[in-house]
Amino acid sequence: MSSPYELSDDTPVYVISVAAGLSGMHPQTLRGYERVGLVSPRRSTGGGRRYSMRDILALREIQRLSQEEGINLSGIKRILDLERELEQARRLVAELTAEISQLRAELESTRAVAARLAELRRTKAEGAPGLVPVRAGARVALWQPIKNE
Repeated sequence: MSSPYELSDDTPVYVISVAAGLSGMHPQTLRGYERVGLVSPRRSTGGGRRYSMRDILALREIQRLSQEEGINLSGIKRILDLERELEQARRLVAELTAEISQLRAELESTRAVAARLAELRRTKAEGAPGLVPVRAGARVALWQPIKNE
């Protein structure tokens, strides 16, 4: 979000009556779902429930699973928990895939440097100029070939 006035899907803005209307349920049903842990609305400073758009979508999915699929509340809770775990695993896989790509690029770069150093070392053994430090006093010295002038 670039502005404090923009709302994300996780912003808790809907009071229980509005959330009930948006989800097509009775407010008492929402309270019951909260008691069994199917939804967890945030609380305002005064203690009132505040639902986000993500909560509303979860409530609609709960209603669909219950009415259309005939799944009991315990089964719905398990399904929602597994879907959350799956989403977390997908995010982790994406992060690790990006990290692996970065590490592969760094490895390739390191291999190229190692090959260049091996080439310079071999040419030095054959009588060509060797390597001199570029920056003295550095913890890791950088080397470059000596130029014959």
